[in-house]
Amino acid sequence: MKKLLSVAGAALLTALAAVFAFGQPAHAAAGFSVSNGRLYDANGTEFVMRGVNHAHTWYPQQTSSFANIKALGANTVRVVLASGDRWTKNSAADVANVISLCKANRLICVLEVHDTTGYGEDGAATTLARATDYWLSIADVLKGQEKYVIVNIGNEPFGNQGYSAWTTDTSNAIKRLRAGGLTHTIMVDAPNWGQDWSFTMRDNAGTVFTADPQRNTVFSIHMYGVFDTAAEVSDYLGRFRSAGLPIVVGEFGFNHSDGNPDEDAIMSYSQANGIGYLGWSWSGNGGGVEYLDMTTGFNPAQLTSWGQRIFNGANGIAATAREASVFAGSSPSPTTSGSPTTSPSPTTSPSPTTPPTTTPPPAGGCTATYTVVNSWQGGFQGEVKVTAGSAAITGWTTKWTFANGQAVSQSWNATVSNSGSAYTARNVDYNGRLGAGASTSFGFIASWNGTNVAPAVTCAAS
Repeated sequence: MKKLLSVAGAALLTALAAVFAFGQPAHAAAGFSVSNGRLYDANGTEFVMRGVNHAHTWYPQQTSSFANIKALGANTVRVVLASGDRWTKNSAADVANVISLCKANRLICVLEVHDTTGYGEDGAATTLARATDYWLSIADVLKGQEKYVIVNIGNEPFGNQGYSAWTTDTSNAIKRLRAGGLTHTIMVDAPNWGQDWSFTMRDNAGTVFTADPQRNTVFSIHMYGVFDTAAEVSDYLGRFRSAGLPIVVGEFGFNHSDGNPDEDAIMSYSQANGIGYLGWSWSGNGGGVEYLDMTTGFNPAQLTSWGQRIFNGANGIAATAREASVFAGSSPSPTTSGSPTTSPSPTTSPSPTTPPTTTPPPAGGCTATYTVVNSWQGGFQGEVKVTAGSAAITGWTTKWTFANGQAVSQSWNATVSNSGSAYTARNVDYNGRLGAGASTSFGFIASWNGTNVAPAVTCAAS
């Protein structure tokens, strides 16, 4: 969801051309699978998504969001990524880190490429074929994660022009992913900025499903102003249920500039019929739809009215989400990062052999870990993670000294000051209080020239 919908013509409520009943494929499931319109995890337990969208590609420093989303009860997070065609490409290492954050926080990861949004109408958007190129380019970090990851090929892949190509283009993308060795459950978005007012996805979903040799595709409808009545919500979702085709509400809001979606109907019908939903979005909206933020400034202690509604309201996430059974018996990570030892390193650096530096504190204090998460010629993005020790803290101060002339130009989630190369960063009002073992992070943009050695960082608690 990024573009205002311009609905052309009336949405005719026509019946599906045929009713399909699709069974489970014969191969053994290594990860998620689809049977008779339902989604099952790798243990064969039905899984119903209850979660939110998180704009990771535009806010890569907000890694604590995964733990915060989980803490409010979600079982799934849909993660915005970029293929590099419109926005800066998320590297394989970054995607591996996202997956590790999902797994550490016992969340199912739905990964989506956002560069396709509104193709055919928005000249900056790219094709599903290009999104498929991206998935195949990072296939190595996706393979082996089939129990935890669902691949959403491209967000809202057509606007209100050229969408007749949706069926062919979507089918071809699925076939290419399968030929490239990806066996994950695949999610596909509807055209018409995701809202399918033309019923192109609804009436051709059976064709797309059978194009998948593994019969392991889920359909995603985005519900904004087109779905402003309970009748429209139940009719659309009900036709997929009747046809035995898997459907989720991949995005929806409580309000929108193209109309007022009926969020109560979306959530109640989904709950009554075992249909997943993923609200838009955790935080960071712009362009006039800031009201769709569920939290203020990514702060989970400051839920907006929309955040309160989707997490704590009737048929909301807190009351209805059930954790995926693949996490049964595993212990949740007490921090917001840290990947299993079998995962690729989550960091990139000008000096990749230099690990993040940590200074151990006394019990009851705090540690600070410095990481370069991305770099380019003349600049880099850094992140410092602060973790409380064996007792809760009410505030923290970190300090470090750059050795190579680096200079911070922008920061977030901390108050950063300096005297020459010596820097001090203090908590802001919403992230100073940390329970024992809990973590938060802040980030910054800085310059570098030639050398970028990671400094040692100290942490003092209050």
